[in-house]
Amino acid sequence: MAVWYLLGRHLKRSWREPIWIAVELTQPIIWLALYGQLFQKVTMIPGFGSSSYVQFLTPGVIVMTSLFGSAWAGMTFIEDYREGVMDRLLAIPIWRQSIILSKTLHAGITVGVQTLIILGVGTLLGARVEAGIGGILIIILTTLLLGGGFSAASNGLALLTRKEDTLIAVLNFATLPLMFLSATLMSSSLMPGWMQNLSHFNPVNWATVAARAGLTGPIAGTAWLELMYLAFFLVAANLFAAWSLRRFQTRN
Repeated sequence: MAVWYLLGRHLKRSWREPIWIAVELTQPIIWLALYGQLFQKVTMIPGFGSSSYVQFLTPGVIVMTSLFGSAWAGMTFIEDYREGVMDRLLAIPIWRQSIILSKTLHAGITVGVQTLIILGVGTLLGARVEAGIGGILIIILTTLLLGGGFSAASNGLALLTRKEDTLIAVLNFATLPLMFLSATLMSSSLMPGWMQNLSHFNPVNWATVAARAGLTGPIAGTAWLELMYLAFFLVAANLFAAWSLRRFQTRN
């Protein structure tokens, strides 16, 4: 019960800040429109593997949006800590994990809605979901796993650092390298060998491969393997957030 109450609180907070909703929806659309035109000719590079950059880019933008949107989830925890909300939540008899789980669900709902909107815009610009309804479900599942994982990781970091400046520095240090060490913007076959090797351990690349398979097909064993990796990442991130919450309690 506490999970749904806290989830409603997070959804109301998002609704009361329409400027962030507008930015989170407008920015990926701009990425899709501008990058899709700017880098269109890279499809002529031998070995790129796609004749349409919009078709190639749409899953990448979906993954980027999920990454950047969920990675900042911990900022609300710091705000709650500063305003005393966390102390009040920890003082009442609720399941402690519901505090983390509600934030993870909030991130999942947010990225799910964004995914559908970006897919619609990508379709208008020329992308096609060749894998059908099953492909759309794979893409949504991918973003839910990735967004939930990074949201939980961000929440855990927020509980440990308790400072906005520190959290911002850590997230800026991590998110951009993770994006560039993936196939979001460029085919992995054209990446340097060392980058290809590192991408095998990158959740953002796992999500990109799975989402791209969902869009263009076929949904082969590789896509299911990447989804399994993302599921492990989600579980590990939530365990880290739960451990961080226990540390937060003992330090209070």
